[in-house]
Amino acid sequence: MMRRTQPLHCRLLTGLLHQNTTFRSFTSVDLSTVDPSSPLLQYYTVTPPIKPWPQRLHPKRLVSMINRQQNLDLALQIFLYAGKFHPNFCHNFDTYQSIIQKLSRARAFEPMESLISQLQNSQIKCGENLFITVIRNYGLASLPKLAVKTFLRIENFNVQRSVRSLNTLLNVLIQNKRYDLVHLMFKSSKTKFNVIPNVFTGNILIKALCQKNDVEAAYKVLDEMPAMGMVPNLVTYTTILGGYLARGDMRNGKRVFQELLDRGWIPDATTYTVLMDGYCKLGKFNEAVKVMDEMEENGVAPNEVTYGVMIEAFCKEKKSGEALNMFDDMLQRKYIPSSSLSCKVIDLLCEEGRVEEGCYLWKKMLKNDCLPDNAILSTLIHWLCKEGKVWEARKIFDEFEKGSVPSLLTYNTLINGMCEKGEMSEAGKLWDDMVEKGCNPNVFTYNILIKGFCKIGNATEGIRILEEMLDKGCLPNKATYNILIEVLQGMGKEGEVEKVVSMAMSSGRVDRSSWDLFLTKIVGKLNNGVDLLHQLLETAN
Repeated sequence: MMRRTQPLHCRLLTGLLHQNTTFRSFTSVDLSTVDPSSPLLQYYTVTPPIKPWPQRLHPKRLVSMINRQQNLDLALQIFLYAGKFHPNFCHNFDTYQSIIQKLSRARAFEPMESLISQLQNSQIKCGENLFITVIRNYGLASLPKLAVKTFLRIENFNVQRSVRSLNTLLNVLIQNKRYDLVHLMFKSSKTKFNVIPNVFTGNILIKALCQKNDVEAAYKVLDEMPAMGMVPNLVTYTTILGGYLARGDMRNGKRVFQELLDRGWIPDATTYTVLMDGYCKLGKFNEAVKVMDEMEENGVAPNEVTYGVMIEAFCKEKKSGEALNMFDDMLQRKYIPSSSLSCKVIDLLCEEGRVEEGCYLWKKMLKNDCLPDNAILSTLIHWLCKEGKVWEARKIFDEFEKGSVPSLLTYNTLINGMCEKGEMSEAGKLWDDMVEKGCNPNVFTYNILIKGFCKIGNATEGIRILEEMLDKGCLPNKATYNILIEVLQGMGKEGEVEKVVSMAMSSGRVDRSSWDLFLTKIVGKLNNGVDLLHQLLETAN
């Protein structure tokens, strides 16, 4: 029997259709294609998709069953089985909403749309929340056209569109950089959609115009808001403030900031942070610090974003003292700095030769409940190894490993440090530990080891590692071959160079940059260069 091929989320398979007579049995069936009124079904028992299946089923219980189900296909089977085969059960809006929202979040849009069409034909009374969820998830999936289509069809379900669905759609359009469409939908909201925009709608439009770098148009909307029945709020002014400062227009930025004060608004942490960021981007750090002081004097506590703006600015300008002081203050206030921010501060300290301070800061962060982080650890290991302190690097690695899993980057950084120091035995131990824990080496890891062995004059071991690399299916790059060829040529080992080239040719996996290397560094210098060239050409063909 031929079976229709369907997308994954449309293959709604039940367990078995058990035959009660001499009829042939079916092993599986797509529930969406089964007609429950078919006389054929009197000879079959349709197996429920999960066991035990409740004898008494009501919509609230079905919603709970669907929401608990981790397997998306099984959740859909449960929904379909209940509607088609459970005696006297009828779906309501809640059951449709539960499965449609689940499919929407999983981006299973094809079966989701099929169920939405069923819902429309069912004449079940619907609510707007369902469509808001679908619109939002279409936006997250970068499908703004389908989000618009969903908004437009809401009225087909006898549901009155509200400003909530409009605002959700406008945010989706901004998220997908469809700024012109935001303006068009805003202008059409009353006449075409019978939706009265509110101050949040106005703020969304202003945000779109600012992101489009049309701050003048955004300010014009601000002026027109009272006539539209909207009272501009702190978000309105902060958005326009950010628009001006994003293009370095501090004069107009300060004017907007003063205007919001004159209107009686009290700036919050976000408003102050936007102003501070504007000063930092112009290199006016003293002014930014003054704003931060003023902020605290007015009883507004800086948040993690505030600290992040200031610390990043100080790091960019190589002001390690100011960055470190601000970072310490952030920790004292129990804020958890991001991994990237921490790396920038530690990197700056180490760059100035203050590696011990970087290590101290790392330990201080751990005491302040900051989670151990591979990126920060790799930064510290890099600088410790650069100063030749490989055993100190190994020590903090071991401490980290007690409670966390090192990443490939962390392993590579420490292995590289050991190889640079000539500690090949320790590098080998780290390699074995890494592989044992399921962390597979990449081309950079192999290159590190090859370079390490070549550096101590053991090119033969380097060639063996290349062989292992090829056997494991890891594609060498130009750097791999360059490391080996330079060392072997320097040692006058022409035969070994030929061996490396032959291994590359036999693998049949030579990238373009490696090709260029072979042609420029080898073919013209070896006695049998012409033969090698023929090999290269044959491989290319």
